[in-house]
Amino acid sequence: QVHLVESGGGLVQAGGSLRLSCAASGGTFSINKMGWFRQAPGKGREFVSSITWSGRTTDYVDSVKGRFTISRDNVQNTVYLQMNSLKPEDTAVYYCAAARVALSGSYDYWGQGTQVTVSS
Repeated sequence: QVHLVESGGGLVQAGGSLRLSCAASGGTFSINKMGWFRQAPGKGREFVSSITWSGRTTDYVDSVKGRFTISRDNVQNTVYLQMNSLKPEDTAVYYCAAARVALSGSYDYWGQGTQVTVSS
């Protein structure tokens, strides 16, 4: 069983930056892809970014391309989401997720989420 814990959320002004972290523990040997999702109030969950465990392949939703960067540290079993030039529309609860199958669109494990609030 993989356990994911997010951190790094908070309140920031528009144009500011935050770095989210997701620490994985447990059966991390089974993870082949990590992702970040977000859910704004009254909206559904949205894919933000993903990275294969090797780090060779990354993906981003169009709305964050050029502003967010996903990376991973396999020694620390941690995935990061560097968020720059934040906008009020980035306000959401951000969730980390892990997938056993990199090519699958589904994720098997989820964290509890961390709140990101961007003020205008």
